[in-house]
Order: sequence, then structure tokens, then C-alpha cells
Amino acid sequence: MKRLNSFLSGVWVEGEGEGSTLLNPTTGEALATCSTEGLDLREALRFSREQGGRSLAEMSFTERGALLVEMSKAIHAQRELLIELGQKNAGNTRGDAKFDIDGASHTLMHYGKLAETLGEGNILFDGEPEPVARGGRLVGQHVLVPRGGVAIHINAFNFPAWGLAEKAACSLLAGMPVLSKPATSTALMTHALVEAVAPIMPEGTLSLLCGRVGDLLDHVEWSDVIAFTGSADTGDKIRQHPQVLQSGAAVNIEADSLNAMILDSDAEDATYDAFIRHAHTEITQKSGQKCTAVRRLLVPRDRLDEVVEDLSERFGRTTVGDPTLDGVTMGPLSTLSQKTAALEGLAALQGHAKVVYGGPDGLLRAAEGADLTNGAFVTPTLLQTEGPCDANSPVHNLEVFGPVSTIIPFDGSAAEAVQQVRHGRGCLVSAIYADDRRFLQETILGLAAWNGRLVVIDEQVAEKALAPGLVTPQLLHGGPGRAGGGEELGGLRGMKLYQQRCALQGNGPKIARLIRG
Repeated sequence: MKRLNSFLSGVWVEGEGEGSTLLNPTTGEALATCSTEGLDLREALRFSREQGGRSLAEMSFTERGALLVEMSKAIHAQRELLIELGQKNAGNTRGDAKFDIDGASHTLMHYGKLAETLGEGNILFDGEPEPVARGGRLVGQHVLVPRGGVAIHINAFNFPAWGLAEKAACSLLAGMPVLSKPATSTALMTHALVEAVAPIMPEGTLSLLCGRVGDLLDHVEWSDVIAFTGSADTGDKIRQHPQVLQSGAAVNIEADSLNAMILDSDAEDATYDAFIRHAHTEITQKSGQKCTAVRRLLVPRDRLDEVVEDLSERFGRTTVGDPTLDGVTMGPLSTLSQKTAALEGLAALQGHAKVVYGGPDGLLRAAEGADLTNGAFVTPTLLQTEGPCDANSPVHNLEVFGPVSTIIPFDGSAAEAVQQVRHGRGCLVSAIYADDRRFLQETILGLAAWNGRLVVIDEQVAEKALAPGLVTPQLLHGGPGRAGGGEELGGLRGMKLYQQRCALQGNGPKIARLIRG
């Protein structure tokens, strides 16, 4: 059985003991083991701060960008191997694995090209010089520089490639070395990705920790950054860790959320078709295990039967089973524990909404080539409430992390739709499918502060519009409230987490010459 070592202090090292076992969620077969027991994580962080930080500090933005481009190419060169590992270890269909891997390489390439616009320096100017005295020579200039520590990235199980790349692209370009800790259950793909890029990385700039987090957070310092993607409970534990609190290290949390899609009663045919197409994608892609997947569908009562019928027809064409088999369009959840949690959550929702498609028994009719005893399969499921729910309803508070979504009928008014989405207390992304100008205006103004991203789709863009769950490096990924309050990506905005803003005050022309080289 394969043993996944960690890549620390520039070398591959093996932890002690049996550690954790990685499984194939389709069959239950054991694939690999990994352990962090006995590893010197204090030394690993010190090495990254000193050696990795120095290497990146000596590189210009252009040189860092070139490194990101090479990382992107190295990942793409191993694409077929990574797809195979995604199918085996994460339950991905080929399309879902490609979505993850291509997202990783595209994000690195995007930031690599973005670096070309920043020039040969390694300091970013934040705004224009500000005069602080008469005469114009004495000025203040805000600049952004690397924080000087390590970017500790603790990633979720659902995107073992993209999760590493989206965080690493921003931190490496900003000048901070990375220690990436993938979720253990799906770390096979991440391990292979780091094996592919490690030979091109300057020493100490990229580290990998496979297995439990161990005492890693006991050794953080004030100059480090912790970026976490995962459950709100784990995010709270990170925020409250004694050393994290004492050190004052920066913490960025991207938690899951009850994302929503709203359909206007007067939506044109093209807009309506996009709503149905995107809802199906967001419920079934990656088996519903995306932090941006839609969990609530706001549907006007006068279009309720139409939506249920059209979504059910699409679900009926979704083949659930072994993701390595031709024709299978949705695989299992990533682990058996995820399946258990999803079914428990579904049972809780059924106390407040009726199943209109799927349900816990639908799997027996849908699975093909699936080991129902050992596999982590859950059928696509659509529920429906009687009407709008109050803020305390599980529909607005319980996320089933799987192919499950709930339709909430509403009276068709923008005000009621806004109120229902707000009950979710903060989302990564919500989407509005409408053509009426007033409806669009009211929902945008009513929901912008409750979302990290709002997708607005009308008939003019409906045909080419991207599904709302697709995260692009140009735009912000993150969200307020329940979504964790963090921010990632968004072009140059994604670098600011890893940079310290400093106001340089003095002889303006001389300061400009000094920092521009």
C-alpha cells in the first residue's frame, strides 16, 4: 500500500506509526496511509520562514509569476494521473476531476500572467503619494510588502488540487512561502501534485503536510497567515487556538454556506433555462460537495410545478455509480462519514420539507456499478417547503453537504426573496435569474452585503453565463457571516491577506527611487 510522506524543510519525510488510511469511496478499498507523528513541525515552519522567505524576497514579481506558470505547466503535464487519482480517492467522475485539476492549473496561470503587469520590483504601491506638509517633498506613500512568515493553508477534502493552487498562487506571488495541509481523506491527488511541482520550487517555498495537523498551530508566529477552508466548527477552533490568539497571526476562514438561487416570476425563456441548467449542475457536480453549491432555490409559486418537473427530468438523466465507468455522471461522496452526515442532514430537513425527487431510497434505483454496502453513494435529492421559512428553520441553518437542495416557494416579490436569502446569515454566492429591472435592482441592493459574490443572469447573457458555483481567479471568493468572513482570489485583492500595509513617510522623490530600485 502506498505511503504518503510529507515534504518539509525541502525533503520528503515519513511520519511514525500507522497513521490514517485513505479509501476509495466507491468500493471501500484502502489506497494509502499517512502520518504526521514524530515530524518536527516547529523546524519545518522555521525553515520555510527563513529559507523560503529569503528565496521569494529575492525574486521580483515577474520572477514569481514565471514560477507560477511553471507550476501550472507541471500540473497539466500530470493531468491524466491526477484525474485517475481523483476518481479513485475522491469519487470524482472524469469531468469532476478535470474541473478540480484544470481549476488549479488555470488559477496558477492566471496569477502568473497577472504578475507580468507588476513589473520587476517586489513592492506594491497602495494608492498615490499623500502630501503631509507644505512644499510637496514631504509625503507619505502606502506600500504592501510580504508579512515575513509562512502561509499555512489548511484545505478541504472536496478540491485537493484547486484548494492548494488557489491559495498558493496568491501567497507565492505576494512573497510568502506556503505550507499546505490537505484534508487527509483525499490527499492522494494533492500529494501527486506536489511531487510534480517540488523539483521546480526554490527551497522552502512550498511544503506539504500529509496527515493530521498535529502540533502545527502550536508553533505559529505573529508574521504567519492561516488560511482555512472547511466547516465553521473547525474554523472556530483555529481562531480560538491559544497560540493563534497569543501570536496575533492573521486568520482567514472560508466556511461553507447555504447558497441560494432566485428565479423571478417574469424571467424570459432563456433566463429560466439557465436557472434549470445551473441548478442541476450545482446540485450534482462533485456530487454536491462544493462550498459554492446551491442549497436553497427560491421559486415563485406560479412557476413551482414547472421547476419541479424540469429539474426532476434532468435528475432522471443523471447516472449515479462508479465514476470510472463510461456513462456515469455522478460518483459517490468523498467518504463514508460524509455519506452518514448527508443522510442525517437529509432526515432533519425532511421534518420541514417534503421530498419531490430522490430521497434516501432513490439510490437503489439509480446506482450503476456501485458497491452499495461499501460505497458512499447518495442520490440527487430535491425537497420542497410549503412556503417561506422563518429564520430558525433547518432549511436556513443546516447544510447537507451532498447532492441535496430545497425549493422554497415565495410570492414572487423581491422583498420576500431577499428576506429568505438573508435568513442564511451570509453566503459565498447567490444568483438572481431575472429580466425585470426593478426586481433585479431590489435583489441586488438587498443581498450584496449578505454575499461574497452575486451572479446576475438575464436573457442577454443566459446562454453563455457560467454556473454560479464556478470560482474564477478574477473575482472574490469568500463571504460574510456564516460563510466565514474571509476573502480569497479577486485578482490582486487575493494577495493582500499575505501582505503588510506600511506607510512610508519622508522625502517623496528619494523614497520612490529607493523602493523602485
